[in-house]
Amino acid sequence: MRIGVSDMTEYAKLKYNGKTFELPIVVGSEGEEAIDISKLRQETGLITLDYGYANTGSCFSSITFMDGENGILRYRGIPVEQLAEHSTFIETAYLLINGKLPSRKELNGFSILLNDNSLVHEDMRAFYQKFPRASHPMGILSSMVNALRSFYPELQSLEEEINITMTRLLSKLRTMAAMSYKISRGHKVVYPRSDLMYCANFLNMMFHTPVRPYRLDADVVKALEVFWILHADHEQNCSTSAVRIVGSGRVTLFAAISAGIAALWGPLHGGANQAVVEMLTEIHENGGNIKPYIERARDRKDPFRLMGFGHRVYKTYDPRAKIMKTMCDRILNRLNLHDPLLDIARELEGVALKDDYFIEHNLYPNVDFYSGIVLRAIGIPTNMFTVMFAIGRLPGWIAQWKESMDDPNWKLCRPRQVYTGPQKTDYVPIDKR
Repeated sequence: MRIGVSDMTEYAKLKYNGKTFELPIVVGSEGEEAIDISKLRQETGLITLDYGYANTGSCFSSITFMDGENGILRYRGIPVEQLAEHSTFIETAYLLINGKLPSRKELNGFSILLNDNSLVHEDMRAFYQKFPRASHPMGILSSMVNALRSFYPELQSLEEEINITMTRLLSKLRTMAAMSYKISRGHKVVYPRSDLMYCANFLNMMFHTPVRPYRLDADVVKALEVFWILHADHEQNCSTSAVRIVGSGRVTLFAAISAGIAALWGPLHGGANQAVVEMLTEIHENGGNIKPYIERARDRKDPFRLMGFGHRVYKTYDPRAKIMKTMCDRILNRLNLHDPLLDIARELEGVALKDDYFIEHNLYPNVDFYSGIVLRAIGIPTNMFTVMFAIGRLPGWIAQWKESMDDPNWKLCRPRQVYTGPQKTDYVPIDKR
């Protein structure tokens, strides 16, 4: 077996059309094995069919390791549990992008760069104001990130300039998200403050008004910090794959991230935490009785699903959910909120953790369930939930884009298909149809 692309010693054998073909086995640093089919079509004329690419590895990556069967998630080898407890979002972002934890000097320098690049060009405000008021913040954010390219045309391939661009985007996305919220409400835009760190700055830009100054709460800041850390990367998911696929065309970082934001928007991906709150709202509006919804979730013939329960990859538990649950309990106790939706959420959680059907089918509350509750508790509007996800996932997208740009085995992404349409058919003139 081998790690990477050298010293191939083991092979999987494929028998087809009277011939035997040997396909090399590659092994990752955590022992994950894969069959290298990069020369399959060249040697056999065959392609593989894999709906949703659930069994297909698209790259080697040293950024994130996840093991769905055992509930493991690590960034650059460091367990996400340790990062959530000890790290900050900015330190975690540095780790993902640069491949190592920063020294104090490096972290201070990174923080200064983020602060220096936090302002958004005033001309961009005109762009915001041209969007219809009912526009979803994710659509606005995706468009505005792509528009940033117009303000920074000087980007070259030099490593220093690429690093500045990555830092600039990481800093400005937070500002742009807060701007979109303020403008949508017709409020005055709040500028970032040099005396506040990344997460605190965002909260202040979101909620400060001239008539009601925003008072920062350390527990709220920590809750947001943890939320963003837990969402910073998650291997080759839908939006990350979109960033890599679009980036493989050698587009700018801005264009690749814009594609990632668009991919994240859907309710089965980044919009899942918003879908949780919408489900809780529906239950509340229908009287608050969870029993009919539990029964529907148990019925295999019913397409209904409880949002925020179970996970496509994690087959035992979502390690992020355990951390987010702790943070959720802390923030609800700290703020002493009286919200009927939160009461319903706790009732659903209690059933899921004790019910035999949910336990048997691994339908535990996932990170989206708890994060939706936390975001609501700290005052984030529901239509901004996916935007919050995008801010958190940005370091991972940047790291994945950078890794793909530096990959010596880079290729333009171009999946194949199995054609099922009509065979050759002659054209029929319009007067004979």
